[in-house]
Amino acid sequence: MIILITAAVVLIGLFIFFRFRKSGNSLPEKTVPGEQIQLLETHVKYFRNLQPEQKAIFAKRVGEFLKRVTIEGVGTTAELSDRVLVAASALIPVFGLGDWKYPNLTNVILYPDNFNKDFQFEGKGRNTLGMVGTGYMNGQMILSKPALVDAFANADSKSNTAIHEFVHLLDKTDGSTDGIPENLMDRSSLSLWQNLMQQEIEKINKGESDIDPYALSGDEEFFAVVSEYFFQQPRLLASNHPEIYKMLKEFFKQDLS
Repeated sequence: MIILITAAVVLIGLFIFFRFRKSGNSLPEKTVPGEQIQLLETHVKYFRNLQPEQKAIFAKRVGEFLKRVTIEGVGTTAELSDRVLVAASALIPVFGLGDWKYPNLTNVILYPDNFNKDFQFEGKGRNTLGMVGTGYMNGQMILSKPALVDAFANADSKSNTAIHEFVHLLDKTDGSTDGIPENLMDRSSLSLWQNLMQQEIEKINKGESDIDPYALSGDEEFFAVVSEYFFQQPRLLASNHPEIYKMLKEFFKQDLS
């Protein structure tokens, strides 16, 4: 397994080199470090499923994200592996949208555990795994480090906390976090998406859906929860919820099934 990963890292590095050389472009000032590519190959199933050219682009954008956004630990250490997982979580939802950059993010803070509404990771009421900051916390995101790591370690799960929070951030770019990503849809899709949400919410309430009941917390949570499902288990979502899958495929400009 280690030999295969090392070979993949070398091939991707060579692909990046020759892709720029053939196009006549100069290489970036710093090519993507092999350690970052190896971490992606080892821990990120989404990355492993990409074609070589896509891997080169994804890895390059991971490096750009890490230069642009500060990732730090509070009460814990933000290791390179954690930082790469944060960057991957950010890029997965927007990879089909061209050179998308989150205009509303400057910092990602990693906590050593779940936290509460007062941002405390000790004591009672610590049931929050991640959040997008508002008010004086605007431009910041807080993530539980264990939740970040566990989501990628359990690739067969339908949940991924960090992707969930980055979908919220993407949703927020149109001015409101409301589960209706207007920047990703045309007007003809609006009523269809609202109807699909309402129909599925009724099924969840009746226990007739495999979508996490946390989606009932609000339209914004519904969108984030089904988006996690889309990126973690696309084939299962396409099988169980074909209309939702089709809409998300159009929103994110990605067909993963």
